[in-house]
Parts: sequence; structure tokens; C-alpha cells
Amino acid sequence: MTETTTGRPLRADAERTVRTILEVAERVLSEDPTASLGQIAAAAGVARTTVHRRFASREALIDAMGAHAFQQVEAAIDLGRPETAPPLVALHQITANVIQIKSGWRYTVGQPQLRDPVAIAAHKRIFTKGDLLMRRVQEAGLLRPDADLGWARRVYHALIEQAILERAENPTADPDTLAAAVVDVLLHGLGPKGT
Repeated sequence: MTETTTGRPLRADAERTVRTILEVAERVLSEDPTASLGQIAAAAGVARTTVHRRFASREALIDAMGAHAFQQVEAAIDLGRPETAPPLVALHQITANVIQIKSGWRYTVGQPQLRDPVAIAAHKRIFTKGDLLMRRVQEAGLLRPDADLGWARRVYHALIEQAILERAENPTADPDTLAAAVVDVLLHGLGPKGT
């Protein structure tokens, strides 16, 4: 259940309104990072007072966007079953899921600093699940036994970011196709096959 800066759970209709505001704010701020709460309210089709009642400041709105986005990313990872699916299957599915979700939250996940405790906690859990996935991939023999898993995770994240940029340039790009490319480069590099 969604909470606002007051910390109280919301009714279902209020929760839908907040979700709409967060999603519209992502779009508006992606187009104009200086947009005001009033501009976001207008784009969301709600009164400015509604946004101000839900979020104490522009920073509080951005913090709530971070919490919402990283909770969605974490749920996308969980859908890929990082602990139980065969490692290659989990790697592909999680990659496709994360590309799909993060493509819709480029402004928010690109913020240089997380301030919201919910977002920070979700971000930490995401990294823990990523480390587990990389270990399972290595244990399955898909990465060299001596591969530095911290480096592998950073390369993996960079490849995902490139896939997200590809989707930004070509919104019809299929997340599964992009995930296949990310996984192939991560596991096999760009050299000729069989070398």
C-alpha cells in the first residue's frame, strides 16, 4: 500500500491518484527537469492542492517517485526468481523485466542520490539479489570461476543501461530481444564465437 509524506496508508482511490501523479511526474520531469508541482498537477489532471496535500515539496515528490520506481524494479527482479529459476533463465528474465520497468522510470532512477528510506532499502535489496544472481550464474559455469563478480555486476548494469537507452531511441524495441543481447555480451563478449 502506498504512503505519502504523512506516512499514513491511503484509500484505494487516493492510492490510484498518487500513482497517477507519480507516473505523470516521471513523464513531465523527463521532458522538463525544472517543472513545478503546479505543472505536474495540471498534466496529471488534478488540482494543485491535491499534489501539495500528498507531497510536502517537490523533493518529497521525487523521493516518493524513487521509492515507487525501485519497488517496481525489485518486484520485476523477484518475478525472474533469482533464487530458484535456472540461472540462465533467471538472468534473461530479470534482465528483460528490469529493462521494461527502468525504461519507464529513466528520470527517477537516474537521480544522483536516493534520500527516501523506502527507496534506499529497496535499492540495497536489489543489489543483494543481483549479487546472488551473479554467484548462481558463476556456479552454473556461465562465468569463469575466477571472474570478479563485482566487476561482472557493474558490466551487467552498464549493459542494461545501454539497452534502456536503445529503448528510449526506439520505443518499440522488444525487452526480450534487448535482454538476449545483454546476456550474450555479458557471457560471451563481442569476439567471434568459439574463440
